[in-house]
Amino acid sequence: MLEGITALCVVVFNIIFGIFSLIQAKRKNASLLVNAGFMMIFIGLLWLGPATDFLLVIITGTNMDNSWGLYGILSYMWVAPGITLAMSIGAEVLAPTKKKLIEIIFIGLSVVFEYFLFFRTMESFTFVEPDTPGTELIDSGHNTGYITFILILVFLISLLIFNGIGFFLKASKTTGVVRKKFLSLSAGFFIFVVCAAFDSLATPGIGLVFVRLGIIICTLLLYNGLRTKEL
Repeated sequence: MLEGITALCVVVFNIIFGIFSLIQAKRKNASLLVNAGFMMIFIGLLWLGPATDFLLVIITGTNMDNSWGLYGILSYMWVAPGITLAMSIGAEVLAPTKKKLIEIIFIGLSVVFEYFLFFRTMESFTFVEPDTPGTELIDSGHNTGYITFILILVFLISLLIFNGIGFFLKASKTTGVVRKKFLSLSAGFFIFVVCAAFDSLATPGIGLVFVRLGIIICTLLLYNGLRTKEL
């Protein structure tokens, strides 16, 4: 059940912190922080599947009905909007003249991803359900040859190169507070990509605690990098 507790912590923390970021964005008139607030919420909701299954086991004593892949949908329906917002944030700071093009590309990829996620769910994932319902949580894995997995790889690699490396290179050309903010953003995106990849591939266990702690740290770093208008 440890994976359920940690998943619920990530969901709750990111929703609360995302809402806090939106409130701060309104007060400071910081447009980037608006996108960051929604992005943080979407990042947290990536763990909605295990968090929901955990709550159902605690409340009802049985797992969710996953006969049509609800577990996978609850978790991965947030990938597309979260990545699109992340790339939009990166484009606005790193390549403002290319922002619209980048947004169009990732919106297009997102539509394809969501189609296969919702209408080809059981082909996209493999699910392992407990022998006795309610004793453990459902576990999921990717069908590594399917288009949804390929698109997730494209999303993560794009985020790593464009935002992770991009903000790091930007930091190397600046000094002072701005440099620290770019480094914070670079570290945040790097940590997210690494933790998201490990979370998808790791088996349930103590390792997931550190992975999901990394997601919370990632959220704090992203907020720190975008909380003022100095960029």
